[in-house]
Amino acid sequence: MPERRKTVLVVDDDEGMRDTLTAVLRSDYRVLRAATGEAALQMMESEDVDLMLLDVRLPGINGFEVLKITKENYPYVEVIVISVLKELDAAIEAMRYGAYHYISKDFEVEGVRGLVANAAERQDLNRHVMRLRAEVAEQIDREFVVGPSRRTREVIELVQKVAKLNATVLILGESGTGKELLARRIHRESGAAEAPFVAVNLAAIPRELVESTLFGHEKGAFTGAIRQQLGKFELASGGTLFLDEIGDLRYELQAKLLRAIQENEIERVGGTHPIKTDFRLIAATNTDLEKAVKDGNFREDLYYRLNVIPVRMPALRERMEDLPELARFFLQRYNIKFHKNIQGIAESTLKIMGAYWWPGNIRELENLIERLVAVSDKDWITDEDLPYEFHMAQLDAAGPANENLLERAVTTFERNFIIRALEKAGWNVTATARTLGIPLSTLKFKMDRLEIRELARKIRGN
Repeated sequence: MPERRKTVLVVDDDEGMRDTLTAVLRSDYRVLRAATGEAALQMMESEDVDLMLLDVRLPGINGFEVLKITKENYPYVEVIVISVLKELDAAIEAMRYGAYHYISKDFEVEGVRGLVANAAERQDLNRHVMRLRAEVAEQIDREFVVGPSRRTREVIELVQKVAKLNATVLILGESGTGKELLARRIHRESGAAEAPFVAVNLAAIPRELVESTLFGHEKGAFTGAIRQQLGKFELASGGTLFLDEIGDLRYELQAKLLRAIQENEIERVGGTHPIKTDFRLIAATNTDLEKAVKDGNFREDLYYRLNVIPVRMPALRERMEDLPELARFFLQRYNIKFHKNIQGIAESTLKIMGAYWWPGNIRELENLIERLVAVSDKDWITDEDLPYEFHMAQLDAAGPANENLLERAVTTFERNFIIRALEKAGWNVTATARTLGIPLSTLKFKMDRLEIRELARKIRGN
């Protein structure tokens, strides 16, 4: 695919200047033209503009206004201001508002070409930096959260002991417990964090493509193999290969994986010679591999090769002390994603969440917080925001022999109703009592009994 030519928008009310700049730039750029600021801004809405040459003096909206609107709405567009000599001070001032540089109207051709080329290069650099920042933010965002629970601490202590050992690690645990995040942490602490980390979810690859994905293929190896392709083993050279859902690997491919581990070499599909590999293997599964071996679905020799350092990831219900910290972590993440400013999750709400079974583990918790943040227009997430099954789980946990379930349901409704009334009144207790038609003293009593007073203090910042 040929590289896309950058688009330059020339904005000048002087037709001769527009023609001159077009002639100077059209061999290297796609050039658009506008005689007014209004026309330029309208063109920006329909065209993919990269660079702008902008006259300071324009009829209607002046150049400074166009510059301001452009940088607010199209921050990646680099703007070069055009001015006559007596306006150079104004042009320099425009640079404080985001302009890249300026040229005078008695410019030299090569000077303009060089300045536009430099602006284009800076734009590419800025976009590259933003991509890198996004990648770094994603890695930070996907950090394995270490909570206060003993089970989590035990896992991290084991990881710290084995991370720098060039030994195969087998991570065991239910779906959604964070096995890939733990694998990434092992990689980062291995001393080779700059080396590649290649993750493969074997359960997500079509059955007929697993071998080619892992080991690569030569041109013409099968129908559709129009060029040579490197496999994940080669791409992970010098770093870490993470094979998720290893229990789903076809039995006939298990021997090939065993050879790759034992001999440190692989052979591409359709290849005729072995290729040396150098990688650290981390595998993960949510299935019982010992049972799979007994049932004849998994090779015993491969199992022992993988099970050098087993690490068991606890289910969320086994590390409930970590739930508040995990919930706050996801709340912060989705506050940023959805441009919200939800202050926190009420203690009573966390208590209800703590009584839930969490069959989907941390992934289910993350999905719940994402949904709650996305739909909430409140400052805090409270009991009433939780789905019905969470309330039922709490009632089930309490047990009919220990608590009047009807009374509990009425109390939950009353608490949520008062919280909603407080929110509508801006957490003004006096105004809320008036709205509810009850004495102020009664409302305060109910707020204390229903543990709302502390929530109100947090929200008001007292």
